[in-house]
Amino acid sequence: MIHRMYLDGRFVEAGNGQTRDIYNPAKGEVMAQVPEATAADVEHAIAAARREFDEGKWPNLSAAQRGHILLKIASAIRAHKDELARLETMNVGKPLYEAEGDIDDAADTFEYYGGLANKITGEVNPMAPKALDFTIKEPIGVCGQIIPWNFPLLMAAWKIAPALAAGCTLILKPAEQTPLTALKLAEILHEINELPKGVVNIVTGDGLTAGATLVKSHDVDKIAFTGSTEVGKWILKTAAETNLKKVTLELGGKSPNIFFADADFEMAIAGAVFGIFLNQGEVCSAGSRILVEKSIHAKLVEMMVEKAKQIRLGDGLDPNTKMGPLVTAEHRERVEGYIKMGKDSGAKLATGGQRPAALKQGYFIEPTIFDHVDPNSRLAQEEVFGPVVAVIPFAHEAEAIKLANHTPYGLAAGVWTKDFSKAMRLVRKIRAGMIWVNHYHPTPLEGPWGGFKQSGLGRELGPYGIENYLQPKQVYVNLQQKPITWY
Repeated sequence: MIHRMYLDGRFVEAGNGQTRDIYNPAKGEVMAQVPEATAADVEHAIAAARREFDEGKWPNLSAAQRGHILLKIASAIRAHKDELARLETMNVGKPLYEAEGDIDDAADTFEYYGGLANKITGEVNPMAPKALDFTIKEPIGVCGQIIPWNFPLLMAAWKIAPALAAGCTLILKPAEQTPLTALKLAEILHEINELPKGVVNIVTGDGLTAGATLVKSHDVDKIAFTGSTEVGKWILKTAAETNLKKVTLELGGKSPNIFFADADFEMAIAGAVFGIFLNQGEVCSAGSRILVEKSIHAKLVEMMVEKAKQIRLGDGLDPNTKMGPLVTAEHRERVEGYIKMGKDSGAKLATGGQRPAALKQGYFIEPTIFDHVDPNSRLAQEEVFGPVVAVIPFAHEAEAIKLANHTPYGLAAGVWTKDFSKAMRLVRKIRAGMIWVNHYHPTPLEGPWGGFKQSGLGRELGPYGIENYLQPKQVYVNLQQKPITWY
């Protein structure tokens, strides 16, 4: 099936007619084709967004009107839930029930920001009676939004919804591997027919052309990026060298999932396995480092191995599947490179590490557990972004904290203990933007999401998310009816 991208209210092909094959990773087969945008295509989208922001009506609608439109988008996503979830599963590989949860979360995100749109307030600043001074918040302008392939529609919602609520216009570039649900969202927006032309543009193509054109454009006021730390650094540097556009970055992670001997053991085992193998481990906040107190180390690894061997791999459309394939053949090879690296470093391969013999088609890799991993090794320091976990034992609380902070990243962490005081000590000491206590992965959209250190800049979700798309303006009003007498 051939899809088209969405520019200035129209569905169009690439200017040069070129397309990209999109694969079903469970079968290793082409399932669709999408336009491969040229730089000129992206510049066309930027011009449309610029025109609508500078001259159109979208930024001047009342906040309540914008919020009402976002609520309509949320309802439309729910009406298309089954179609969107199947498309997400076929394009990404994740089990269908996980995709259904992602679509629900995407709708909830539009609904949340629809309700928040008319609750953006300024402040009156305290002044002497001779003047009135107040602050208003205005939309930041034209936004370039670049999202990853692991949660395609949800990441689109995280970017688009707050930008629209704030009154911005935007160009979304989905990951080149997984653009299908973003393009379906464009169809939904077009059917609703509430957004003026140019408010939302969705371009398909790779980062080197489509993404780079957004970042380098002087007509783009902000870049919002979710992806690798390496690319995030390039975006920050390039944005500074062009028009000093605002940048928010949600980047990589190597998150510790920490288990103390006094944790509820049944909960701990479930949390350890869920923390790493959800979405095939293709999660920036995955609990990819298991830090476990020595007295329960052997038992926890034994039970993790038993649980991992029970995970059923297969096509995500099969209701019995619990873990799908990796997103592309290239990504599977990258993950396999880390598995080889782990073996070569002397870590003990407790289970997995192979392509499952029963699944000849598709990009599958077994749930993989390495034990006794050197905390300084690349396996313990670098983001694998796959179903591979590094287990590292610790002797006491202070060592657990030291190990937890011993990476360049600081996105998330999990702490498992029945001792509330201990949990709160770790919460305060671990340098991460999200910390779960006796749980892993829930991401309430009402709270901030983002990381410390090299895991990013800024926060998404909650009121923090909309602040990324607003800028404050101070207004000073002189209440004295007499001239300035300075000179």
